Amino acid sequence: MPVREAWLAQHREPILEPSLPVIDPHHHLWDDHRGRYLAEELSADVGAGHNILATVFIECRAMWRQTGPEALRPVGETEFVADIAARHQGPTRLAAGIVAHAELRLGDAVAEVLEAHAAAAGGRLRGIRHISAHDADPAVQSTSVPPPAGLLGDAAFRRGFAQLARHGLSFDAWLYHTQLHELLDLARAFPETTIVLDHVGGPIGVARYATMRAEVAAHWRAGITALAACPNVVVKLGGLGMRVGGFNLHEPALPPTSEQLASLFRPWIEPCIQAFGPARCMFESNFPVDKGCCDYAVLWNAFKRMSTGFNPAERAALFAGTAARIYRLNMEETPR
Repeated sequence: MPVREAWLAQHREPILEPSLPVIDPHHHLWDDHRGRYLAEELSADVGAGHNILATVFIECRAMWRQTGPEALRPVGETEFVADIAARHQGPTRLAAGIVAHAELRLGDAVAEVLEAHAAAAGGRLRGIRHISAHDADPAVQSTSVPPPAGLLGDAAFRRGFAQLARHGLSFDAWLYHTQLHELLDLARAFPETTIVLDHVGGPIGVARYATMRAEVAAHWRAGITALAACPNVVVKLGGLGMRVGGFNLHEPALPPTSEQLASLFRPWIEPCIQAFGPARCMFESNFPVDKGCCDYAVLWNAFKRMSTGFNPAERAALFAGTAARIYRLNMEETPR
């Protein structure tokens, strides 16, 4: 969904709890057919009033190298983001952590790619994401390059996945609720690797799933409960504004309020916190993708509304502590 600044500007809210420390562990940067979202745009969002201490960049197929070995082309994105992070001099540490892309089906040979990412990241490389979100219906597709079915169980993929722990890297998993059992099998097979489940596990609300809300919720909840039994899995709370979620928040004449967002997202976010516990959950913006349906400041207000029932230590984990621990963000240090 395109970002419409004039539409978003129709609703502004006072910042709730402006001193609460926040780390945004999931955003992208790009300047291509999807629009422009670079340091200037991100800085405007994180500087809207919430106390955003740092952010984590997640790969999005931007600024890949156009020449050279194909396996190493994603390293261009890491170079691009690391340069932005090094040059930014604002109060928020932009891209303090980087989660890059590597083709894990390279097997053991992916080690060269991981080392190249680490060299390019300037001390910021924290993990790898290899998207596995797949559904047989093209109407569900949410990625520009659809992955094949069964990617997480592919033997070559798993040989490459084994390299992550050897290089001290976590894995970000973006898939749909119908695939949670595949991630469960992967998490059990590699208990030494930290796995970050993106976007509350991707409940689908479009195409044939649009009329199956109860069935989707039941299937999704069972998958979340099973994954929570794996101590190496944590979950990001957000990403529900994407088209695939089926909330269609971009359609009304006015953008949503934080009360509306909290009401819509609570049935998907609260079960995650109940299953995993605050120490294994982290709120995320997923900007600029979710900016197509809501304002940054309003979104974090919604998260704050949803978390009022937790004690201060639990809220500290949800908003910053879990992200800092999982992505190893030492807030006392500045990456070189």
